[in-house]
Amino acid sequence: MTDKDETLSETTEGGCPLGASGAEPAVFTGDELTYNDYLKVPELLALQIPQSKPAHHDEMLFIIIHQAYELWFKLILHEFESAMVYMNRCNSLRARHFVERVVTIMKVLVQQIHILETMEPTEFLQFRDRLMPASGFQSIQFREMEFAAGLKDARYLHFFKNRPDLLNKLQERLDSPDLRSTFYAMLKELGHGVPDDISTAYRGTNNAEEKQIFAVLKAIYEKPDDHMALYLLTESLVSLDEQLLLWRQHHVNVVERIIGFKRGTGGSSGVGYLEKTTTKKCFPYLWDVRTHLGEDA
Repeated sequence: MTDKDETLSETTEGGCPLGASGAEPAVFTGDELTYNDYLKVPELLALQIPQSKPAHHDEMLFIIIHQAYELWFKLILHEFESAMVYMNRCNSLRARHFVERVVTIMKVLVQQIHILETMEPTEFLQFRDRLMPASGFQSIQFREMEFAAGLKDARYLHFFKNRPDLLNKLQERLDSPDLRSTFYAMLKELGHGVPDDISTAYRGTNNAEEKQIFAVLKAIYEKPDDHMALYLLTESLVSLDEQLLLWRQHHVNVVERIIGFKRGTGGSSGVGYLEKTTTKKCFPYLWDVRTHLGEDA
């Protein structure tokens, strides 16, 4: 055994996490499943295709960040579906598990966007024109996320009318149950006096229907020990909303820092348009109930 072999043997003894019982990792054969095969690494690494010629150094960063977002969006949609399955079964704690996972993912996404700030504004301008008219506004998965969370707006369908494949996906999300409506349907199934149609747009008028909603939510918030599972799920939904709001706010700041108030590549007003989205809430009643806590019925 050579000195090199002895060193390797010493470092692998004692339970190296790469091998069983201190053994070295096995040399894989040509027909076994490998890490690279399982994760389709070669295919993933072939998907970064810069539009600038010659390829600008920072365009690789720009592409990878946005591709990573799309992968996270896919997982978020996956977890939303599971959360709704358990809400339909009135299993609040299990539904909360998947909502909390999304909250954790969103915390990553809020921080991830700041990697873009490592680009110098003048560097981005050297390849930005090559992106037109592509825009993050066109992310079908982000629109699906909004719809799946309860922020449904049929006006967005118009922007995908020339892509029937994407239009059909978004239409399906529009027509499908969402976290907001499924949550309130679960409350009703559990015997809480929720109005029949809670999926309608939030009005903030404090009419009879909304007073009924607030009465249900106040009962949960004012006596959380009596409704602990529901209380924990409700607060997780607020945390989800909060992280989405933070992502929008951070997005605005990053865009302004890099391009100022230039128009967006997709034709929007850029920062001006993005700022209008920073007040969107998926669960407005869960926020507003705090105003009513401690008030007489």
